[in-house]
Parts: sequence; structure tokens; C-alpha cells
Amino acid sequence: MEARLKGSVALVTGASRGYGVGIAGELAAEGARVWITARSAGDLAEVARRIGARALPADVTRGEDWDRLFAAVLAEDGRLDILVNNAGGTVRVAPLAEWSDEEVQREIGLNLTGAILGCRRAADLMRRQKSGTIVNVASVCAVEAWAQWAVYSAAKAGLLQLTKCLYAELRPHGARATCLIPSWGATGFAMAAGLPAADPATTEKCIQPEELGRLVAEVCALPPHLCLQELILWPLVQEVSPL
Repeated sequence: MEARLKGSVALVTGASRGYGVGIAGELAAEGARVWITARSAGDLAEVARRIGARALPADVTRGEDWDRLFAAVLAEDGRLDILVNNAGGTVRVAPLAEWSDEEVQREIGLNLTGAILGCRRAADLMRRQKSGTIVNVASVCAVEAWAQWAVYSAAKAGLLQLTKCLYAELRPHGARATCLIPSWGATGFAMAAGLPAADPATTEKCIQPEELGRLVAEVCALPPHLCLQELILWPLVQEVSPL
């Protein structure tokens, strides 16, 4: 199989587990030189060893950590062709009235502000390169409404709108921005959110990390004059009853 991304340099956030692992692995399989980041250094190092990536622990909600990431990538590779903002998660699942201000700020920081900080730096670089692809991983919560998901949904909706605006800004410079909008995945998200885990048979029919990874690779391998602006991905096993 042709390595369609050979020579490209990619950075994937939230890559110590779940979708991030699948995305980083598929980009590496397509020939990209992959950098991965997450807060959990131990898990990150194991993923890097397994897929042949470079690991650099960081907190995407901190601008200084983004500066350190970009400095390391540019010092070693001189460019960045792909940024995948995959880091995300939820502090809790509860009615908005039961959230604290600190929890709201953490949720927005992890799911929106962190991506904005990364996009700002990548946009500056890619405009100068006259090339590059930013992929922001949102959630169907960005486009549908469920009770108890207000803050997470607001953050992911912001990420979708950020991507649309970024597309308009990058297009004249030959760079691209895409928002992928996946739903129910086999990622451990439910456990981290304190939700009941699906049974194994159902989990097998959810979006698998490597499946989303292949989709990211397809987006990045598009001819440079084309851009997929946004794409919603549902697993058929999920019954959808939003507002």
C-alpha cells in the first residue's frame, strides 16, 4: 500500500488512549512522522513505542505547553503539516444547575480553549508554509441536544464553529481546516464520565479508534486543492433521540 502521507509531519493531541491512539497509529501507517501528546506521560510513552511516534507530554489548556510542543517539532522537523486536536473529555454529566464555576471552566478549557490555542499557532505556521491541514475532533453533541450535556455540547459546538471560521481564514493561504463529528466510540469515554459501560457486543459495533483514524488519514490525504469541511459519523448501533 502506498504511504500517502510520507514526508508529512503530524501532531496529535489526546493520544495516550481512545481515538487519539487510533488516529496517531493510522497517520504513522500512512508514512507520516507523528508526534503525540497528552498529560499521562507513562501511557503516552507506551503508545509512542508501539506505533513509532515521538512522545511529548503536555497540557493543551496551557499556552506555554503549546509553545514547547511547537518548538520541539520545528527544531527537529522544521515544519508541521497536520495538527489533530483530539484531546477532550467531560468533567461530569449532570444538569447545568449542579455544576460549579470551576468545573465549567475546566470543561471549556479541555474541549475548546485548548484547541483554539493549538489552532492559533498552527494557523500562523501553515499560512507561512502555504500548506497544512488542521483536523478538529468534535462530537455529535455539537449538533444535537441532550439533557445534562450542556457545557460539553457548548464547547464542542464552539469547536465546530471555530473550524468553519478557520477554514475561511486558511483557504486563501493553501491550508485547510476540517471538523470531524463522531458519536458513540469504543474509547473509554463513558467510564471516564462515570456512565455505565456498554456490553462487549455493543462496544464492538461502536466507532473504533482505528476507524476514526483511517478517516483522519483520508482527510489529510485529499488532494491539496480539496477540503472536507465537516463530517458526522454515527454507529448504526446507536439509537438517536435528541431534542
